Amino acid sequence: MKKITLLIAGLALIFSYSCKEVNKEAKEGMEEVEASGEEMKKEIQEEVNVETIKFAMEPKSDSNVKGDVTFTEADGKVMMVASLSGLTEGEHAIHIHEKADCSSADGKSTGGHWNPTFQPHAKWGAAEGYHKGDIGNFTADAEGNATVNFATEEWCIGCEDDTKNIVGKAVIVHQGVDDFTSQPSGAAGKRVSCTGIIQ
Repeated sequence: MKKITLLIAGLALIFSYSCKEVNKEAKEGMEEVEASGEEMKKEIQEEVNVETIKFAMEPKSDSNVKGDVTFTEADGKVMMVASLSGLTEGEHAIHIHEKADCSSADGKSTGGHWNPTFQPHAKWGAAEGYHKGDIGNFTADAEGNATVNFATEEWCIGCEDDTKNIVGKAVIVHQGVDDFTSQPSGAAGKRVSCTGIIQ
């Protein structure tokens, strides 16, 4: 009986020691997994390198057109999303202009279209050339609301390439439609909303 008791006590001791070793190894394994996960998360954030800037659009030329515009850069591409209200129903032009200066009542303080490569005005992607600010036209609904989505690899936010960097420029919404032909700006009419892109 005494031998059986000693045997059970010995087995219990061995089992207890084994469990402690397993728990220790499991804990160390979990710490390694957590450390790897944090490192991987950090690497992914560094690789993606997303940058976002957002600005309010202000009415110009006695209009009520306002809203906001957001630029997001990721993986070498810039996405622009503009949400607008107070428009007349139908088509309107939207462009990037050369100066981030919305101080004048008519929006003309922003200068002409942003055209760092000195191309003729045209529809975006035209074979004969186009301005880097020639975004194009969009349609407002019956309530005067519109959302503009545009993405390109030909822009950047704050990079050193002056032919791509949109910082220091302005977004202008026009009263009319860009005809993609008239020089130098598509005969799109009054500038009814403006925001300067300042990082």
